[in-house]
Amino acid sequence: MPIAESGSPADLELLAQVRRWLAADERVALVTVLQTWGSSPRPPGAWLAIRRDGAMVGSVSGGCVEQALAERYRSGELGGPFPARVDFGVDWLEANRLGLPCGGRLALMVEALSAEAPIAALLKRLEAGELVARRLCLRTGEVSLLSGVGRPDFAVDAQAVTKVLGTAWHLLLIGDGQLARNLARMARLLDYRVTICDPRDLFADPAPLADVAYCRLMPDDAVRHLGASPRSAIVTLSHDPKQDDLALSEALTSPAFYIGALGSKATAAARRERLLSLGLEPEHLDRLDAPAGIPIGSKGPAEIALSIMAGITAARNGRVDGV
Repeated sequence: MPIAESGSPADLELLAQVRRWLAADERVALVTVLQTWGSSPRPPGAWLAIRRDGAMVGSVSGGCVEQALAERYRSGELGGPFPARVDFGVDWLEANRLGLPCGGRLALMVEALSAEAPIAALLKRLEAGELVARRLCLRTGEVSLLSGVGRPDFAVDAQAVTKVLGTAWHLLLIGDGQLARNLARMARLLDYRVTICDPRDLFADPAPLADVAYCRLMPDDAVRHLGASPRSAIVTLSHDPKQDDLALSEALTSPAFYIGALGSKATAAARRERLLSLGLEPEHLDRLDAPAGIPIGSKGPAEIALSIMAGITAARNGRVDGV
C-alpha cells in the first residue's frame, strides 16, 4: 500500500481555499483517500475539495475520478449529513474508464463541509506551528482537533478517520557545498524544510538558496535545536570528522527518523570506532546509514544526492534497506 500523505504544503493550500469558499457561503465536499489497491497515483490521506458548482482543489486520482465525483456532488448524490464511503475501480476496464492505472481501485470518504469556523480553527493551529490530528467521527460526522504528536500520519478504523497535519518534514544537512545544494533542491521538491549548517567561515555560501535556511551553530547544537524530531532527517556532509562526529554523537540518540553520513566504507568503519570511543552504544550506531544512501553507482554530486534522497525517502516510507 502506498505511504499515507499528510501535512504537505498542498494540504494547507487546499484548506485555505476551502476556508475562502465556506466564508462565501459555498457548500463544499471534502474527499479523502482511505485505501488503495493495485497501482494508484494518490496515496491514502490525499484530499480533494469540491465546491457545489464543481470547482475543485486537490486530487484523489489524477484522472477522471475527480470529474465523476464532481458530477455526483452537483447532482446531490453525495454530500449528505454523514460521511459516506465511495469505491471506484474494480477491474481493468473500469479502471481505464475512470483514468486509474490498470487494475487500480480507490476507497474514498466524502464529508460535507458547511461552516468556516472548524477549518479556520485548524488553520490557526497549523499556522502556530502545531502538529494537529484532525479526527472525523464516521458515525456522527463530528470533527475533533487533537495533538498529532506520536500519532501515525493517517489512520482509519471503524470509528474514525484521522489525519495529521503540520510541522513539515525537515532535512538538516551538516556541511555546505555543491552536494548540500543538490540535496537541498531535491528535498524542497519533496516538501521538506531544509537547513544547511556549517560553522566554518571558509564554507559560507556566497549565493545561498532562497528557500533554504542556513545556520552557523556548532553541529551538535544544530541537531539539538533543529533536528531532534521524529520528522527530521540528518545527514553529515562536511568531510571533517570533527564536524560530522559532533553532529552524529547528538543525532544518534535523537528521535530523527533518518541519520546518514557521507563517505566510503573505510571512512564509515573508522567513524564507527570513533563514535564508540565517545560513549555511543552499538545499537546507536546501528541507526546510522553509512555510506549514506541507496547504492546506485553514484559518481558526481547530483547522483550522490539522488542516492541519499532515495535512502531518506525509503526510511520515511518504512522500507528496509531501500526495498
